[in-house]
Amino acid sequence: MPISLAMLCACSAFSLQKHTIVERSSRFDLPLVNATLSWPKHRLLDALAGGDFVNGGGAARSDVRAIARAELADNPRIDAVFAVYLAIVTERAARRNALPPLFLAATLLQESAYNPYALSSSGAIGIGQFMPGTAAMLGLDPFDPYASIAASARLIGGYVASYRNAPGGALHGTPFALALAAYNAGPGAVSAYRGVPPYAETVQYIALIRYRWDNMRAYEGLGRILLRL
Repeated sequence: MPISLAMLCACSAFSLQKHTIVERSSRFDLPLVNATLSWPKHRLLDALAGGDFVNGGGAARSDVRAIARAELADNPRIDAVFAVYLAIVTERAARRNALPPLFLAATLLQESAYNPYALSSSGAIGIGQFMPGTAAMLGLDPFDPYASIAASARLIGGYVASYRNAPGGALHGTPFALALAAYNAGPGAVSAYRGVPPYAETVQYIALIRYRWDNMRAYEGLGRILLRL
């Protein structure tokens, strides 16, 4: 039985890796990945030749590079190329949903450290930590890293837009804090308390994401946060 289980896990891992390689090839071009990783050969980026802005070096001054470096710092099991792909997906998904890319990245880092296999004690799955029922409702495979990032961005972006347009005085808190509270504790809890619910886990969750977001911006030379959580 243990041998069979090990073989099943190995096959599953191979299938996901194969799927990921296909996704990589179909979605992105190598010059963009090379530029972000700062690999030696750059016809148009001579100043970066030989550098490695993902694992070290100076300030990234780029959302994609900043996100990739944060992923690798938080989760050393992610290989650099996969980290860049996830960073590109995050940046694009954030912009499509009117979110600051580093804000979305900080949220996903807090949720799962960008681990596609993450499984919480409560049963939440994948990078976006979707519960099975929520994933089914969204028609989402929560283990698919690209789909999970896109779904998280749509959900959080929708919350931010909704809370930003709420009638004045209806809710207490900024749209970003309320969106994080809804993502963590559910929109019902935000409605019930007319703001961020006084749950210790949710309050700490928001504080940790703000801390991550602020540190990423400061470290990468992108300035301090202008949006208050």
